[in-house]
Amino acid sequence: MYEGWQKVQAHLTRRLPNLTPEELQLKASPDGWPIWAAGEPPGRGRVYWLCGVFKEAGADATPFPDPLATEGWEDHLDVPRSSDELMFAMESSWLIVESCLNRWTPEMLGETFTRDYAGTITRHTRHSVLTRIVMHDSFHCGEVSLLLGMHGQPSLDPWVPLT
Repeated sequence: MYEGWQKVQAHLTRRLPNLTPEELQLKASPDGWPIWAAGEPPGRGRVYWLCGVFKEAGADATPFPDPLATEGWEDHLDVPRSSDELMFAMESSWLIVESCLNRWTPEMLGETFTRDYAGTITRHTRHSVLTRIVMHDSFHCGEVSLLLGMHGQPSLDPWVPLT
């Protein structure tokens, strides 16, 4: 069900280490997020949902040891992140995703978990959260791709074969 997700991950992790510090600072507008800030949320989102909400192990091996923290790197635009930091976030959080995908059975996907979000209790199934994370990853991959394209760089189209 989630085979395309690996393609997004592969394109991000293939491209991010090749971006220069200047390219990581590219923005759509003066007030917009730079590429490095748009590229961080997938890793943090994975850790938030899988470790924070579903209590999966692994957050301590990522740059996000407190999976329920309310602020991310993108909340501190005065502290630019390097391609190495982005790669660590993407690769370490992907290990958690892979672990879940390898262990969770189709029957487990319907299990419901609760989340206290600002005093409101919400319920989420594993399946709904996996879908949410896939969409979140894809959204930010598209955002990075658009920022690169706006500045004359090749896109991150996950459906173009890697060479």
